[in-house]
Amino acid sequence: MFLKKLTLSNYRNYDSLEFSTSANINLFVGNNAQGKTNLLESMYVLALTKSHRTHQDKEWIGWAGQKALIHGEIDKRYGAVTLDLQVTAQGKRAKINGLEQKKLSDFIGTLNVVMFAPEDLEIVKGAPGVRRRFLDMEIGQVHPAYLYDLSQYQKVLAQRNNLLKQMYGQPALGSQLDIWSEQLVQFGIKIMKKRQSFIRKLQVWAETIHEGITNGYEQLRIRYLPSFEFDDSAQQSVLFDQFMVKLSQAKDQEVRRGMTLYGPHRDDLTFLINEKDVQTFGSQGQQRTTALSLKLAEIECIREEVGEYPVLLLDDVLSELDSHRQTQLIETFQGKVQTFITTTGIESIKLDRLNHAAIFHVQDGKLV
Repeated sequence: MFLKKLTLSNYRNYDSLEFSTSANINLFVGNNAQGKTNLLESMYVLALTKSHRTHQDKEWIGWAGQKALIHGEIDKRYGAVTLDLQVTAQGKRAKINGLEQKKLSDFIGTLNVVMFAPEDLEIVKGAPGVRRRFLDMEIGQVHPAYLYDLSQYQKVLAQRNNLLKQMYGQPALGSQLDIWSEQLVQFGIKIMKKRQSFIRKLQVWAETIHEGITNGYEQLRIRYLPSFEFDDSAQQSVLFDQFMVKLSQAKDQEVRRGMTLYGPHRDDLTFLINEKDVQTFGSQGQQRTTALSLKLAEIECIREEVGEYPVLLLDDVLSELDSHRQTQLIETFQGKVQTFITTTGIESIKLDRLNHAAIFHVQDGKLV
């Protein structure tokens, strides 16, 4: 997968940008607050129609107008594809090869990307919501139907929570609860099964990669922590009954608290190195290595699913890595993954290991 052209119009601090490349490795160099991260974010948004930095889509729209436009031209193994995404305060419109897509889930996954940024350390040491978002974004771009199920689940969850709050003073409303519970369970089971399957595949790659980075001294294990134990190999009807029973048992507590206490919205992940929790007992170096192993495993998982490598976006991370980890990362993407790298200076990057990298300077929303 190769992004050969990117055009931006009124996107953050880019009034207008037309960028073309034939290079496998592309370095964007510039001081802070010049637009380097915005450039990588636009590629991420073109792939997933969401940002890794904000939940507010309107933040993408620059001061110069009412809409932002992102256009990309991609070479894939089955041919060339053009993508267009228009963002306004009213919503998003997406086109593939000039044809408007009725659902964003039909657009997502045409371009696959893996983003690695300093804040990705939060996947390892941050709150459960960060890890759930990591799962949702990565599964969603190879299985777009997952995002539809997730969206429906969140809508049902909001309605169910609202009803639970009302029931505290009006218990007669309880007759409506089963209706929302059944819908919640139907979508929830699909989400949990997909997460379990993805984590198993991620584990296989991450374990091997982590072992290589640490010269065999550390074994990384990823554990899925659903809000209740379930067997994803069981029949759908069995899982449905298990989930419904769990909700029924928690009904009184849920009414008191006004919230749904079980379901994928309360899932988590834990990372173990040599069977010790990295979040609690790991050093900062081990946490960084775990995050790096995850991202490198992500690349391989996507290749396994879609048959070609995704585009890799490295936002100011090479300078954050020590010499050994930087070498491991470069050797992984060198020659097989198109990579876009942002940095404030090239002094700390092992340029001698980057073959034929194209270097672009970013200044005040322009490439100079």
